[in-house]
Amino acid sequence: MLRSMTGYGRAQKILNGRDISVEIRSVNHRYYEYTSRIPRTYSYIDEKLKSLLKSAISRGKAEVSVTINNIEGKDAQIAINKDIAEGYVAALRSISEELGLKDDLVLSKLIKIPDIFNIQKTPDDEEQICADVSEVTSEALERFVVMRETEGERLKKDILEKADFIIERVGMVEAQSPVTVEAYRNRLYKKLSEVLADKNIDEQRIITEAAIFSEKIAVDEETVRLRSHIAQLRDILESNEPVGRKLDFIIQEINREVNTIGSKAQDLSITKIVVDMKSEIEKIREQIQNVE
Repeated sequence: MLRSMTGYGRAQKILNGRDISVEIRSVNHRYYEYTSRIPRTYSYIDEKLKSLLKSAISRGKAEVSVTINNIEGKDAQIAINKDIAEGYVAALRSISEELGLKDDLVLSKLIKIPDIFNIQKTPDDEEQICADVSEVTSEALERFVVMRETEGERLKKDILEKADFIIERVGMVEAQSPVTVEAYRNRLYKKLSEVLADKNIDEQRIITEAAIFSEKIAVDEETVRLRSHIAQLRDILESNEPVGRKLDFIIQEINREVNTIGSKAQDLSITKIVVDMKSEIEKIREQIQNVE
């Protein structure tokens, strides 16, 4: 299936106390190029993501953006400082006895005392975080690929329509070429006859020489190769592999044959047809720059 090099995919999930969001986008590039925007504290997941994207992208400049937010309290451990608590309790009861006050100390009052609790950040489980981010990235990558394939199908349809246009014009060239060759042969024969009128040269020789020269403007071989190249173009478009480079090569071959037809043909109508074909070829060339 044809794929565009431009695409976008996003996914978001809450996994193991973390809100993870991943965005993947790509633009045209001759080769595969990877860049990332990942929080510095999670930079260890970068190589994993690079490998994951590489498995699905062969061409294009791809960027992955990762956001990881810890859900409040999920990454914290709360510890009680028993020594400080016992010290507070002992001091309060001591002053209660000395001042003859009622001992109404309860837990709800004790927890309001500073320094009773220590809040410690839970160490990151790098392996788990890497697995969670990879899971979210895989979802974003699936959506990214779908978008690329959807755009690729649109490009394929458009390229095929232009290929059909070119083949139609090839048929017009094939129909006009014999007429052009015959007209050129007659003109050449007439000129040779005039130039050699006073010479002792066999008329059959003149006819033969005129035929030889007139055949030089025939484009039969070029149109046959052009049809073959268009057939290859269609086959390539049906491939399930990345085909951007193959398309670039075959469009060069198509353009070469059309240029040759334009340079050989001695006919204004064929020249106009060649201009039309070159216009469509250029449009295809622009489109395949966006094919993976």
